[in-house]
Amino acid sequence: MTSPIPPAIRGQKYISLTTFRKTGTPVATPVWFSDEGNKLYVMTASRLGKYKRVRNNPQVRVAPCDIRGRVTGPEFAAVARILPPEEHQHARQTINRKYWMARLPLIWWRTDIYLELTFP
Repeated sequence: MTSPIPPAIRGQKYISLTTFRKTGTPVATPVWFSDEGNKLYVMTASRLGKYKRVRNNPQVRVAPCDIRGRVTGPEFAAVARILPPEEHQHARQTINRKYWMARLPLIWWRTDIYLELTFP
């Protein structure tokens, strides 16, 4: 059973997604996200570090932030799941509903990975 999305995250435009290197060093990245039910969805590319770090350690932290990644609220522990290809379309649709720029294929054509974040 997952917990609801924290109120500090709902309604935000960006979140800071903190993933962890194999050494345990945290790496924070501002990302677009969408929410549905008790889950957050994030898009990325398989060539990027955040995907590789999540693949090695699904424990992440999220916090509301601005476009530059400056954290503007409390941080929460979450668990990331790399979605299989058959679930990509649903995740993409939730992101497209929130961000009109996500609908531009020329900008996001390298996006090939979607993450589902849940709160324990």
